[in-house]
Amino acid sequence: MLKKLCVFLCVTLSLSAGEDIGGFWKSYDDDGRAQCVFGVYQYDGIYYGRIIGTYNESGEMFDTIYHPVSRSPGIVGNPYTCGLDILYGLVDGVWRYLGRIIDPSKGKTYNCEMWLDRGNLILRGKVLMFGKNITWRPATKEDFPKNFKLPDMSKFIPEVPEVN
Repeated sequence: MLKKLCVFLCVTLSLSAGEDIGGFWKSYDDDGRAQCVFGVYQYDGIYYGRIIGTYNESGEMFDTIYHPVSRSPGIVGNPYTCGLDILYGLVDGVWRYLGRIIDPSKGKTYNCEMWLDRGNLILRGKVLMFGKNITWRPATKEDFPKNFKLPDMSKFIPEVPEVN
């Protein structure tokens, strides 16, 4: 029995550790409506997440890194929301990626964990031992406006904003 448990743990660790979480991911609110698309990218071995575009209540992407509209009152200087790196410092913590996330509207920073689960990216924002899981699904071409050019994330340089 102990041998089977060790094999299970070793296989689980090898599958969990070091999985590439990079790519374009679509987030949803508690009611299942699309909120935004994030570009999760790696820079010097650390993952970051940049807001690429946000959706209106009709489910259309109206705010993008190419045509930003909304501002972030919780961030110093009240910059546009699209283009912000609100996920930062995500490093491989063996079971999950561990880092920080910023709420750009409130200016609050939280610990977070990320991991892949059946092709989806799970984000867990945490305050002490309490947290909430949010499932992000891979973004597809249909999730972007017609003729939207996907940014080349290999050229992204992290810019972690300062909160108010």
